[in-house]
Amino acid sequence: MAEPTVAPTPSPQPGGAREGTRHQEHYSTPAVDIYETPEGLTVVADLPGVTHDTLEVRVDHNVLTLRGLAHHVATGDPVYREYALVNFFRQFELGEQIDQSRIAAELKQGVLTVQLPKAPAVQPRTIAVRVA
Repeated sequence: MAEPTVAPTPSPQPGGAREGTRHQEHYSTPAVDIYETPEGLTVVADLPGVTHDTLEVRVDHNVLTLRGLAHHVATGDPVYREYALVNFFRQFELGEQIDQSRIAAELKQGVLTVQLPKAPAVQPRTIAVRVA
């Protein structure tokens, strides 16, 4: 049987008591590809271990936020593990050319695809003047 790869951390407190602190979440920046088409931008992000239930995609104050909590699919206690899944967090600032009301996202087998459609361009037009 394999030995654990991480040794227990010695306690900094006398008598072996550890000071309680808040849980530290660790995040990794997911790798993304961004493609531009005449209709808009497409962001493709690799999020292994992230499911629909643990994924948050939101827009707030012109910032697109991707946040995913990763979990192993296998059940049971690990006997030996060479890698650990990490949580993901990434943000993008959006310009005025993106129509934020039509943003759509799809998660399929750990790959997130976010469609960022361009806002319709403001076309010049002639204003009709009525005679009063």
